[in-house]
Amino acid sequence: MPRANNAVASRAKRKRILKKAKGYWGSRGTILTVAKHAVDKGEQYAYRDRRAKKRTFRALWIMRINAAARENGTSYSRLMEAMHRKNIDINRKALAEIAVKDPAAFSKIVKSAID
Repeated sequence: MPRANNAVASRAKRKRILKKAKGYWGSRGTILTVAKHAVDKGEQYAYRDRRAKKRTFRALWIMRINAAARENGTSYSRLMEAMHRKNIDINRKALAEIAVKDPAAFSKIVKSAID
C-alpha cells in the first residue's frame, strides 16, 4: 500500500512559514529551508525582546526621573526613598511622564516628598 503524505497539510505548513518570512531579504524570504531558520530565529528574538522591552522602558523611566530630580536638587535614589517614607505612591512610568510633560508638578512632588 502506498504511503500517504497529506499534501494539503504539508503545503499549508510551507505557506505558513513563507508567509511569516515575507519581506525577508533574498532567499530568506523565498526558499523554505532558509526561511524556516530565519523565521525560527526571528521568533526567538521576538520572545526574548518582549521581555527585554519591559526592562528597557523601566530603565528609560528611571533615567528621566533621575534627570528631573537632579534639576530639583536631589537624586533618584533619595527621591524614591523619600516618596516611600511619605507613602507617595506614583509608579515610575507616571512619574517619568510628569517629569517630562509638567516639570512644575514634578517639582511640587519632589518638594512634598523631601520636606
